[in-house]
Parts: sequence; C-alpha cells; structure tokens
Amino acid sequence: MTALNWTNNQDINLYAEHWPVEKPIAVIALAHGQGEHIGRYNHVAEWYNAHDVAVVGFDHQGYGRSEGGRGHVKNLDAFLDDIGLLLEKTRELYPITPLFLYGHSMGGNIVLNYALRRKPVLTGLIATSPWIQLAFEAPAIKVLVGKLMRKFMPTLTLPTNLASHFISQDKAVVEAYRNDPLVHDKISAAAGIALMEGADWLDKYSGKIPMPLLLLHGTGDKIISPTATKAFFSRVKGDVTHHEWAGLYHELHNEKEQDEVFEFTLAWMKKHLKG
Repeated sequence: MTALNWTNNQDINLYAEHWPVEKPIAVIALAHGQGEHIGRYNHVAEWYNAHDVAVVGFDHQGYGRSEGGRGHVKNLDAFLDDIGLLLEKTRELYPITPLFLYGHSMGGNIVLNYALRRKPVLTGLIATSPWIQLAFEAPAIKVLVGKLMRKFMPTLTLPTNLASHFISQDKAVVEAYRNDPLVHDKISAAAGIALMEGADWLDKYSGKIPMPLLLLHGTGDKIISPTATKAFFSRVKGDVTHHEWAGLYHELHNEKEQDEVFEFTLAWMKKHLKG
C-alpha cells in the first residue's frame, strides 16, 4: 500500500491509499462509510490485489487522515466533487484499466448520487449497504435541529449515536472499530442534512442508471434498510444486479462470510469486463 495526498477544489488536503498490482484486470475506486476511514478496507484491497484488481481509496474530507472539521462537509455537491477527484486521480494511475466505483453505506449514498447526477464513464458501479433509508426512524427533533443549524451554524456537529455492535457479527471487528483512533461519531448539521436529502432523493428516484450496477445488502442490517435497497432496485432500469445476504449485518466486508461476498462481487466485475 502507498499513501497518497491530493487537494480538492476547497483547498482541503485529502488522504488516500493505493494498493497496486502489476497488470491489473480492473481497478476499484473506493468510498468509505460514515465515521470511518479508508484504512479499515486494507483487507478488502489485499483480497482484490490477490485477484489482480488494483484499489484506490480515500478518506472523505472531515474523516480519517483528511483535513476538514470532523464530520463536516458543506453540502452534497462537495461530497460529489471529491468523488470526481477520486476518479480523476485513479484514472491518472490507470488510464486504460476498466474502472469500478465502489461505495459502502454513506459511501454508497454518495456514489449512487454521483452516478445518477454526474453520469461518469465507468465499467461498473458497486454499492454495498447503501444509505437510501436508515433502518430506524431518525429522531424528529434531531432532524429539525439539523435543518435549522444548517442555516445558522452549519459546522455544528452532533453525535451520530451509531450502534457499533450492529456493524458486524464478528465481535473482534466491533472491538477494533470502537478502539480505532481514526473512527469518530461526529456529523455536522450541513453534512447530515445533505446526506439525508441525498438518501431521500434516491428513495424517490425512478429511471435508468447509465452504467452496470451491483447492489449488495445483508438482511440482518439494523443500521441501513435492506428493504429500501431492494425497492430502489425495483425502480431502476438498466443493467442492475441485486443480491441479499441472509442474516448478515451492515458491513458485509467484515462478516465471517466476507470471502463469499468478495467472490460474488469479483464474478460480477469479470462478467462486465467481457461485456
């Protein structure tokens, strides 16, 4: 793994990691979820490296080793602009290699919004446990405060109160998450409402997606709604594959069945390399 840095259009320095392979059959550009950082995907990248797939991922602004107020991003377009920069930097490293954009949870929300609104040229799009609806009702008072504060104090951060014991059924994964100094439970009023609005937009979207799409979700996810992902699949037209993993929690890539998830994803990618 090689550490990278680049500066976005807000003059914020973003931290990134690159897992290269010689003569890759494909490259994944990876976007992580809420509160975490790209370093938690090291084992994911190493698995794909072992199967001749390169990986480039970054910490969203306000997360991990990237600059910015913890959990603060000014609006949805800022999230999307940073995804565009990730793709640009990945393309610089791999000008002709088939490119897949992959987002998990919050990252799934962002990459789906990016694909539908910006329509990039990609070999395919992968969204795991994408935030289209939460699996629980967000406290109404918290949403109201967030909307008010976005106007008057957009950088005000509130705790997400993420139930970390629901990220994985593997207790070692949960313990590592809780003890990770780069993980935080902060989200600003501006970022929180932007992401909720992005999720609501996806929850209402109906139409064609401009590239092959793979949607993966565990039916045991108590953080993000698998039902909403299935409903999104039913509304989207195009080359779309949806697969549910019975009983698995939120982080499919951190469940004991993770190799099955990776194998399924790689098979889907290889199918689209031929197509």
